[in-house]
Amino acid sequence: MPTSSNGARNIITFQKYERPQTLDEAWELNQKKRNRIVAGTMWMKMGTHSFGTAIDLCDLGLKQIEETDEEFRIGAMVTLRQMEKHPGLAAYSCGALEAAFKDIVGVQFRNGATLGGSLWRRMGFSDILTVFLAMDSYVELYKGGIVPLEEFSRMPYDKDVLVRLIVKKQPGAFSYQAVRKQRTDIPSLNCAAAQVAGEWRVVVGSRPARAVVLRDEQGLLAGGITEESAAAFADYAAGAVTVSGNMWGSAEYRRALVPVLTRRALLALKEVQ
Repeated sequence: MPTSSNGARNIITFQKYERPQTLDEAWELNQKKRNRIVAGTMWMKMGTHSFGTAIDLCDLGLKQIEETDEEFRIGAMVTLRQMEKHPGLAAYSCGALEAAFKDIVGVQFRNGATLGGSLWRRMGFSDILTVFLAMDSYVELYKGGIVPLEEFSRMPYDKDVLVRLIVKKQPGAFSYQAVRKQRTDIPSLNCAAAQVAGEWRVVVGSRPARAVVLRDEQGLLAGGITEESAAAFADYAAGAVTVSGNMWGSAEYRRALVPVLTRRALLALKEVQ
């Protein structure tokens, strides 16, 4: 059983358990303040809480990854392990998804943790949010419709239901880098780089705030990735990304990591283009 930093056991309790048969039913249940949608409960169980109704979306057909010529449609109940091992996602992402997922706690955890549970909280340390922000990604909300992931990452929490993630198969290449105190720990800083649909992107997360997207507005990468252009963009990132400190790294440490990981991610991107 998980324990808190002072050694006490973490316990979550629910008064009721419901398995809605429609998204409308799930949304209605979720409007009550004390009700919670449960997925893998991997992060929820890390605290001590008492809730009203546990809303399980397992009967809504959201456990599949659908791939077409134009996009991937990833249901909210798809596990991290499913995404990590999906051949189509692996090929499209140039291995960046596996690189982002492989050190998230362990295989047993990734077999239980879900896309919806991971994305909805928009956690600052999220490897998942960082890597998908590098792509042409959108979330589908039951009431809110289809919203660009970058916009969703900045939105306040509400009581909508996340249905799926949509990743457009834009021509592109991707890479991912992270620094951890040790393997399977939360990252001290993470970074994804991409050239997607002709646009250069670098995403920096675990600042420890939510990930931010940098674009090459100054044309530093217009001539392609070289040692010099990667270093120039890394210097730009160092000045553009704000950081602070927590138990996984001081502000000074993260400030030093930003240009290092940016440069590494860009040079890794060059290798897969």
